[in-house]
Amino acid sequence: MLLLVDAGNTRIKWAIAALDALPGDWTAHGAVAHAELDRLQAAWAGHGLTRAVVSNVAGHAMQAQLTALLAPLLPAAPDWFTARAELNGLRNRYRNPAQLGSDRFAAALGARCLAPGQALVVATCGTATTVDAVTAAGDFLGGMILPGLGLMLGALARGTAQLPQVAPGERHMAPPVFADHTSDAILSGCLAAQAGAIERACAALPADLCIISGGAAASVAPLLSVPHWMLDNIVLVGLHAAAPLPASAPDPASA
Repeated sequence: MLLLVDAGNTRIKWAIAALDALPGDWTAHGAVAHAELDRLQAAWAGHGLTRAVVSNVAGHAMQAQLTALLAPLLPAAPDWFTARAELNGLRNRYRNPAQLGSDRFAAALGARCLAPGQALVVATCGTATTVDAVTAAGDFLGGMILPGLGLMLGALARGTAQLPQVAPGERHMAPPVFADHTSDAILSGCLAAQAGAIERACAALPADLCIISGGAAASVAPLLSVPHWMLDNIVLVGLHAAAPLPASAPDPASA
C-alpha cells in the first residue's frame, strides 16, 4: 500500500491507496494538527505500507519527526517529494524550479491530472493562500502567496485597538458585501480579499477553471464568480499522480 503525506504549516493530511489505484482513489485518509502527530502511527499501522511519498513544508523538525514515525512502518525510507523542472508533463517555469514549494508543485500536478488540457488556476486556502497558474499546454507559470483567511482575521484583531477577533467559521453564510456589523464587516473584507486574488489570477491567465482546496476553501469558494471546483486535498492528489515516479529519481528534464 502507498502512503501519501502532506505536511503543511498547521496540519498533516494523509491518504492510503493501493499501489495500482488512480489518483484520489484512497482506502483511508485523514488529517491531524501538528500537536497530534503521535496519533498517526496508530492510524497508519496495519495497512501493509510498502512506500510513502511525503511533501513537507513544515521545516526540518517536522521532517525528523515524520522520519522517526515512518521508520517502523516502511521497508525503506520515504520519498521526500520536491518540485523539479518537469514531471508528468508539467513544466515548472519558476525562476529557480527547486525553490518552488513542494505543496504548490504537487497541487498543480493534481489539478492537471484531474483537468488535463485546461488553463487552470489552483488556489489552496490554508494557513497561507497560494494562487498558481497552469497553462493548457502544461506550463506552471508561478503565482501569488498571501496570508490565509485565518491569518488575515487574526492580524486585524492583533494589530488594532478595538477590532474583535473573528473566526472564519462563525457564520454558515458569507456576510453581505456592505455589512452592517463590525464582525461581519471584517469577515466580508477578508473573504473579498481572498476571492479577489483568485478572480484576478483567473482573469490574468485567463483560466478555464479554478480548482480551490484547503481548510478555508468552503468559506471562500461561494464568493467566486468564475467556474470552479472545490476539492479536498489537491496536494495529496498530486502526490498520488507523481507516485509512479519516485521522488528520488533523476529529473527528466536533465536526462
